[in-house]
Amino acid sequence: MNQELVIEIATRTIYYTGLIAAPILITGLIIGLAVSIFQTVTSIREMTLTFIPKITAVMLVLLLAIPWMVNKFLEYVHYILRILETLNK
Repeated sequence: MNQELVIEIATRTIYYTGLIAAPILITGLIIGLAVSIFQTVTSIREMTLTFIPKITAVMLVLLLAIPWMVNKFLEYVHYILRILETLNK
């Protein structure tokens, strides 16, 4: 195993981690921002108000995106297995 292969594996790992986590993180960010703007406009200072909309939206996105996420994860696993197969030869 050479240095270029290790760097490529690390790069793909970071790429797929970000790609798989992106729908959940972006949803949480957008909902959190919307609730913060709502709290600022209405002068509501309730800290627990952000949790219910965020959790609901993240769960909904997770339910909708889980097949795509699993597909991307399987792409990564197949990539790693191909590399392991070539190393054993």
